Amino acid sequence: MKKDKEEAIKLIKKKINNETYLSYDEISIITGYHTKYLFKLKKEIENGTISLVHGNKNKKPHNALTDDEIEKIRNLYARSSASIRKFCKFYGKHSYSCIYNIVHDVEKKV
Repeated sequence: MKKDKEEAIKLIKKKINNETYLSYDEISIITGYHTKYLFKLKKEIENGTISLVHGNKNKKPHNALTDDEIEKIRNLYARSSASIRKFCKFYGKHSYSCIYNIVHDVEKKV
């Protein structure tokens, strides 16, 4: 079931203004959102802090590698003759899959 936040907000506003007799459980079934989340939305509507866009959209994750570190890993691996697994043990700061993905991107570009 696809969740529809706009529909949920519209129904909650109607509920707040006593324009509908739907319960929050019925709104939950209609919109696909959990009842607890609907109460959270209701509080945001009342406070005027409601937003349809997620707050972290278009932001880089805080634990993502910096471009400098990615370039450092690429340069080190390019100069080494070790396998990815041995290189990963040597580098040691990040997981095998992290190093592999960085090196794999290099191999695609070459």
